[in-house]
Amino acid sequence: MRILVTNDDGIHAPGLDACVRIAQSFTDDVWVVAPEFDQSGVAHSLSLSDPLRLRQVEERRFAVKGTPTDCVIMAVRHLLAENPPDLVLSGINRGQNIAEDVSYSGTVAGAIEGTILGIPSVALSQAFGMKTRDNPSYITAETHGPRIIRMLLDAGIPPGIVMNVNFPDRPPDEITGIAATAQGKRDQRLMRIDERRDGRNNPYFWIAFERRVFDTAPGSDLRALDEGRISVTPLRLDQTDEPMMTSLALLFEGK
Repeated sequence: MRILVTNDDGIHAPGLDACVRIAQSFTDDVWVVAPEFDQSGVAHSLSLSDPLRLRQVEERRFAVKGTPTDCVIMAVRHLLAENPPDLVLSGINRGQNIAEDVSYSGTVAGAIEGTILGIPSVALSQAFGMKTRDNPSYITAETHGPRIIRMLLDAGIPPGIVMNVNFPDRPPDEITGIAATAQGKRDQRLMRIDERRDGRNNPYFWIAFERRVFDTAPGSDLRALDEGRISVTPLRLDQTDEPMMTSLALLFEGK
């Protein structure tokens, strides 16, 4: 088995090394192609107007001056073109990628690109809390990740499906289970713009979120993490809403 590892936190991120160790529990044929710099929040963007710079860090480890999507394309279509990977692992992200995070996440996007290219792909993210934010540990993901990936591979990851796995901010022995979940939805009133002033009294802004408790839906990725369970969410590449498509077909019939 050949495994490609990528991420969005960058080539020097501790979570990337943790993901490599997970990959090495399956095979010695592990390749790393990750962004040169932090690309958190770039979603599924790719570089069309700028050249890609490829730098070899060490054997089978490369940095790309680009996005996670660029990295996967560079690996599959260039570095490993003659012998593509059998599996793409993207992560381990510093922080969860659940609910609306999925739309913004470069980690999930790396797995999406692998899926687009026909390779089974899994995104891995480790949640953190207020106490662990400055020094998150990836031991929970490292401990439970290999078993979950093996279960997914044995069951088979269908074409067009991305597996999004999120680990709670708990020690490995305090995990309460594994949950198959739906993508959740946060209270968007939590999002706000934080206005500040620089040394010359000019305004600048941060996108920020209020930290308060809100209800999470049963069966969602949000609820699973709240309950200390590992969340496994299958995401579809095909974003067509079939019920709405049927309604529109009736609406437009004969028009």
